Amino acid sequence: MQDQIRQEEVVGSRRFSNYFWSSLLLIGGLMFLLAGISSYIKINLLPFANPTELVFIPQGIVMMFYGTLSFGLSIYIITTIFWDIGSGYNEYNKIEKLIKIVRKGFPGKNREILLTYPLNDIRSIGIKISEGLNPQRSIYLCLKDERKIPLTPVQQPDSISDLEGQATNLAKFLNLKLENL
Repeated sequence: MQDQIRQEEVVGSRRFSNYFWSSLLLIGGLMFLLAGISSYIKINLLPFANPTELVFIPQGIVMMFYGTLSFGLSIYIITTIFWDIGSGYNEYNKIEKLIKIVRKGFPGKNREILLTYPLNDIRSIGIKISEGLNPQRSIYLCLKDERKIPLTPVQQPDSISDLEGQATNLAKFLNLKLENL
């Protein structure tokens, strides 16, 4: 049975980078917000600086704006971590001749995202590698109707040899051809 069904876990929002950025934005946003409030009420709310000497307009307002923006962004990232957005699994079932892609979305009636494709609708397994400022290395499920469904999670790019190895193993398992996108 193990050689007929293959399941790959996909990591969602609970990654180290999200924990790092949410904590950095939360602390930085609170500091900027407190500095802006301190410049308005002329009471020092920060133990390591004296923002009461700042002029409220324009410096205090700008600090409050950036602090609120940073704090709001950190709350958004924290909620995506809490709900584990994007996590799930890819299941390749040769017995039922189906490929299932399951992911968690935002809370609501469509929280569980389930995509199911019959094996006979699959044309190939595709690899997309683009280098540069924002490198992208992904494995795609290429359907006969020209749609391309990403199978790899959003994360730091794997090495090219690892990605090619994963794609080759998947193509061999599903008895499909491998193509470069």
